[in-house]
Amino acid sequence: MPSILPHSIATQAGIGLRTQHINQILDQRVPVPWFELLVDNWLADGGLTQRYLDEIIERYPVTLHGVGLSLGGTEPLDFTYLGEIKAILQLSGFNNGGFENSNKPLWYSEHLCFSQLQSHYSHDLLPLPYTDESVKHIANRIQQVQDFLGCQMLVENVSSYLEYKENSFSEGEFIHAIVEEADCNLLLDVNNFYVNQVNHGQDAFQQIRALPHKRVKEIHLAGFEDKQTHVVDAHNNPVADEVWDLYKQTLALTGPVATLIEWDNDVPELDILLNERQKAQCFLDKQTASVTTSEKVA
Repeated sequence: MPSILPHSIATQAGIGLRTQHINQILDQRVPVPWFELLVDNWLADGGLTQRYLDEIIERYPVTLHGVGLSLGGTEPLDFTYLGEIKAILQLSGFNNGGFENSNKPLWYSEHLCFSQLQSHYSHDLLPLPYTDESVKHIANRIQQVQDFLGCQMLVENVSSYLEYKENSFSEGEFIHAIVEEADCNLLLDVNNFYVNQVNHGQDAFQQIRALPHKRVKEIHLAGFEDKQTHVVDAHNNPVADEVWDLYKQTLALTGPVATLIEWDNDVPELDILLNERQKAQCFLDKQTASVTTSEKVA
């Protein structure tokens, strides 16, 4: 069976696939251009069934997003875990660095963070110090992952609630240095940059301007929780007006980029997610039209 919407996702907004919505999506053939799968949910014992995975991948373009690799950690990379991810990549049509079905562009993304220290695991994605040593360390690990998977991966900026005294780069400069050193691509989380602006007093747009915009292949949008003294990247609210504004500014730098609505906690009815997706799609359509007009003028 062909995918429902067999077009490129490069100018399309998608949503994160959540357990609560799977039956509705499959039964109603909900016309979402693409889904992001939180890959760890598909690997864990008692997780979503193979049948659901097969049906979603058969009908929709998908991307894989991970939280369990501890990419910036010092423990050896878990190649058993990566082997499971590679198996899903192959199931999704990935083959020897390319895709058998061009209607399903797919990639794997992870976070620029660490979450493990020896046998201790953190439920939070912990930030790295912005130093030359960190750049070389994580770039080397990204290259190992890419060599193993046989394709470029995307890395995502994270929200944070502390800063290191040792920082010698801004966040944007740090991320730029990593993706160039590792020759990988970037998943730009606009909400995370806004959260860090509030929590650390940094200029989110200035950080985004410092990124290598041509390497941005996906954008995340999500809602935060306001704790008065700080904000938390809780993914439990609609996208805030300030984040929509930052997203519009970001698209002016990157051009149209596949955009995802993330909602992981207090997950609402599917229609609410679809409304958020449509808002993002309107921004993408306007940017696409603007780029097309500029090309015609040129």
